[in-house]
Amino acid sequence: IRKGSPTLGKIVLYDMPADADADYGEWIWVPPGFAHGNLFPVDTLIEYLCTGEYSPGCEAGLSPVAADIDWSLCDPDLKVLFDAMLADPQRLISEKDEKGLSLDAWLGDERSENFLYKDLKN
Repeated sequence: IRKGSPTLGKIVLYDMPADADADYGEWIWVPPGFAHGNLFPVDTLIEYLCTGEYSPGCEAGLSPVAADIDWSLCDPDLKVLFDAMLADPQRLISEKDEKGLSLDAWLGDERSENFLYKDLKN
């Protein structure tokens, strides 16, 4: 979601299957300036940590169903799973996600000015 990023608007899906009998699970770090979401095809337990205090007034949401998201970096099998779950009339999706911004609306939102890509090579 960082303006000027070469991956702006691209989404990646990553499968993190859980084993209820394991002593630990897998973790993933989402850096600042990256949107993120979760998709659970089965009952799941998730632990979610933030780097700062949660502030709902500073939050914005992109809709995972927005037509202008670029899915070209995704594993095709995971995209098929996402589409199948989305087509399920019994699916559960939060109102916040379903009514989230499109990429274009996000880029026009003044809050997006706080998310700028900085090329660290230069």
